[in-house]
Amino acid sequence: MTKDPYELVLDAIDRGEFRPGDRLVESELAERLGVSRTPIREALQRLETQGVLARDGRSLVVSALTHDQLGELYVVRAELEGLAARLAAQHAAPEEVRVLRELARRDREIVTRPELLARANKRFHHQIHLASHNRFLIQQLEMVHRSMALVATTSLAAEGRGPQALAEHEAIIDAIEGRDGDAADAAIREHISRAFETRLKRDAEKYLG
Repeated sequence: MTKDPYELVLDAIDRGEFRPGDRLVESELAERLGVSRTPIREALQRLETQGVLARDGRSLVVSALTHDQLGELYVVRAELEGLAARLAAQHAAPEEVRVLRELARRDREIVTRPELLARANKRFHHQIHLASHNRFLIQQLEMVHRSMALVATTSLAAEGRGPQALAEHEAIIDAIEGRDGDAADAAIREHISRAFETRLKRDAEKYLG
């Protein structure tokens, strides 16, 4: 099924084709996506309402998160991801755990390629969300990860972060497979905390240098 313009623009932002601060022009998007300007206009209005896009004069640009907004986002993400991991430990089918193991194995092959690893990381987390078997939680996590797309760079590009993140993924899988909800919750919270800390360090270094 063909995605609507709203989903297509969101996907482009998620893939980094449009970065925070980039201007989105209705006519250019219509030509690029091969659709009329009316559904593009509706899609942009919807994205503006959701905070994905912001007004800059008469133009719409991809939103950028402030330092405080980023912190707020990570707080919410940790809570929701922790719940997803806890529920996955209770409800994940053996097949779902094996899929997580396979994803982790494949990710080791791209550990030195941050952009690919960032996309694989989203896949891994989405699989945990699905394994929670809670549709309302999954919807909320989709909103959080949509906002994460507004962060211009990936923390996985930091030196040593890739291997560390994959080790953290293994700890999460171990806890889910062991049906230990507390451990799964703690492991994924630690994973997200490390990612946030890495991002803050990179931002501080950028400011200083």
